[in-house]
Amino acid sequence: MKHGFAIVVDIGKTLAKISLWSRDGQMLARETRPNEITELDGIRRLDATGIEGLLISALASFAEHPVEYIVPVAHGAGIAALNGNALATLPFDYEQQLPSDLAAEYEAMRAPFTETGSPRLPAGLNFGAQLFWMENLYPDLMRESTLLPWAQYWAWYLTGQARAEPTSMGCHSDLWAPATESFSSLAHKQNWAERFAPLAAAGDIVGTIRPELAKKTGLSANVKVLAGLHDSNAALHAARGFREIADREATILSTGTWFIAMRLAKEVVDLGTLPEARDCLVNVDALGNPVPSARFMGGREIESLIKIDTRQVDIKPDQPHLLAAVPNVLAQQAMVVPTLALGNGPFPDREGGWINRPDDWYARRASACLYAALVADTALDLIGSRECLLVEGRFAEAEVFVRALAALRSETKVYVANAHNDVSFGALRLIHPGLRPKGGLTEVKPLEQDIASYRSAWRQAQMAEA
Repeated sequence: MKHGFAIVVDIGKTLAKISLWSRDGQMLARETRPNEITELDGIRRLDATGIEGLLISALASFAEHPVEYIVPVAHGAGIAALNGNALATLPFDYEQQLPSDLAAEYEAMRAPFTETGSPRLPAGLNFGAQLFWMENLYPDLMRESTLLPWAQYWAWYLTGQARAEPTSMGCHSDLWAPATESFSSLAHKQNWAERFAPLAAAGDIVGTIRPELAKKTGLSANVKVLAGLHDSNAALHAARGFREIADREATILSTGTWFIAMRLAKEVVDLGTLPEARDCLVNVDALGNPVPSARFMGGREIESLIKIDTRQVDIKPDQPHLLAAVPNVLAQQAMVVPTLALGNGPFPDREGGWINRPDDWYARRASACLYAALVADTALDLIGSRECLLVEGRFAEAEVFVRALAALRSETKVYVANAHNDVSFGALRLIHPGLRPKGGLTEVKPLEQDIASYRSAWRQAQMAEA
């Protein structure tokens, strides 16, 4: 008997993933497609057309199931503008650099960090900067447009109902004030606040699937679509399903292209004390609460280090070999100093690279994992992380990385989850908040080697390179 009841539309930066879930939280099927960056008017754009094709195909392939809900999830720093029943222009890719004169003009008008929790980030990572540029390029198209974040664009695509949503608005956009749960002074000054679609909570039902989409895909016309949420906040919402996390001081480190640490603090944190210049920020969770956060482009940096290697650092058969390489890496003081993704992370202004680059293939990948652990350790310190840390996402399976992190943070219980697809599971919990992840948490065993001296050498090397 077919028993898929919900579909999660997960639009990551690198990969689009459409998954089918049972009522008890089991993933039944998934279809994926790498996103392709296109150009229009010389500007990198998000792959709206390609994602639409995958979405239609996946919905049709799941149509034999009694689907009741669809939940959209997407990466942050994406904004769509609608004119009538179509995009005013293809959304910008957040890695596209603004023209220098416009970037300087935007910098001068931004609201302060203490209001928005949004640091000034490179390129279009503040989607307020994208919006400013879009209006400069297409004033006539943008003047009457309705604005909505990237995750909620897909809710609109599915239902025809446009909504904005706080986790997406609160993802370093410059346009949200977490303390007041409302639009920022910049959003009001530029008359953007009134042009955003009406606000909805992540778990709100915004409508049912469009009749033409129901007919095209074979899904019931009664399928309900939620507003959806920002992907890292979906991972955070999934983690709250674990009893060890739900009601205690804890930090979630979500790993993928970005490594994003989000602290669930038990006391009120003065968000103005976060170091803005070191890629700290304030996210907004699915419950509307401000979340002290820090991030760096860990997945991208690891890929740049191992380059053409197809056996990534998280592949299971290689874990014993990578762990065995650690003693020689430490003895040779082979290391990577930050930063490999300039402008991002806790050391945004430093241009880093290899010191004592090893010839051995396993040693290079082990070194990359140690680098990620050292940067993550720094980022976690910046937001006051303590007591409990859950590492989720792809790199939770990179044992050198998680075990090095456990060794560096000996005062913290470091866990990985036995469950996978954390982002999609978090989206599912919007429908059934009481849903618990399959399996429990596994406490990470620290590396056997003492890496305190390696960390000291790494810090000294940074000073030498500065």
